[in-house]
Amino acid sequence: MIILERKTRETEINLKLELAGEGKSKVATGIGFFDHMLELFAFHGFIDLELEVNGDLAIDEHHTVEDVGIVLGQALQQALGDRRGLKRYSNITLPMDETLIQVVIDLSSRPYYCDDFSFRRERVGEFPVELLGEFFRALVNNAGMTLHFLMLRNGNAHHLLEACFKGFGRALDQASLPEQRLRDKPLSTKGSLSEGGRH
Repeated sequence: MIILERKTRETEINLKLELAGEGKSKVATGIGFFDHMLELFAFHGFIDLELEVNGDLAIDEHHTVEDVGIVLGQALQQALGDRRGLKRYSNITLPMDETLIQVVIDLSSRPYYCDDFSFRRERVGEFPVELLGEFFRALVNNAGMTLHFLMLRNGNAHHLLEACFKGFGRALDQASLPEQRLRDKPLSTKGSLSEGGRH
């Protein structure tokens, strides 16, 4: 179980995370739709997640969403450890009704984020869709992973966001599963999945 606390002048965050969990979650960020997305991520990724956030929502949602990405990324970094014996890569194609996305992960220790989304409205509930990239960029920068989202078919913004969080949960679950043939070695010709360099 990873337990993290982060307190700044903008947000106060308390997080508990079990990477190899059952998909149970208790999330309260103050942004209802964001809570729902994080619950979907945890459920479909078989991750146990408790998250309580007090943020400066009277100003904007940005600090809350980005800071949750930071802390969740830090927790995943700790949970993944040196990444020995993990499958490392995953590639999930996930539909949500009319929308279809592809999620590709490399637990490389090299942070990189890319998406090609175009949304047909600016907000879903209290969640500004432009913050999707801010959240995931903060997460991958702190978790040390490569994450690509490819939008294969556009549609309802709610469905598109839901596909993202479900797909990310599924992809993370698969990439972090053990690969028995590695015998507790990293999946790298370099012999290490440390930050920096190509391996």
